[in-house]
Amino acid sequence: MPEDVCAPVPLDPPRPPAVRPEGELPFEGAMVRAADAQRNAPDPVWWDHMGRITMPTLVIGGGPVGLIPQDQVAQLKALIPDASLVTVDAAHLVHESRPEEFLAVAREFPDR
Repeated sequence: MPEDVCAPVPLDPPRPPAVRPEGELPFEGAMVRAADAQRNAPDPVWWDHMGRITMPTLVIGGGPVGLIPQDQVAQLKALIPDASLVTVDAAHLVHESRPEEFLAVAREFPDR
């Protein structure tokens, strides 16, 4: 169940390479650089393989205040053959911002 995500779209403008801050980090810096590289030039296999998803899929959008443009969330839904899209105006972390609505949507989905 994708939550306010899209198939990778190249960033415009591209994100400059991350510079490692001084000191100990609570995350792996190499992961940040790899993620930036994928966001700047995503592997087209993401788009090519979305059509291989055979299970019914619920895509939850976070609405216009989210980090992800909702037209890109709709593109993801269109790429997956048996996908449904529900928008919960909650921004990017739908499950955290609106947990009751998120759970209601998730619980209803298997019954559709």
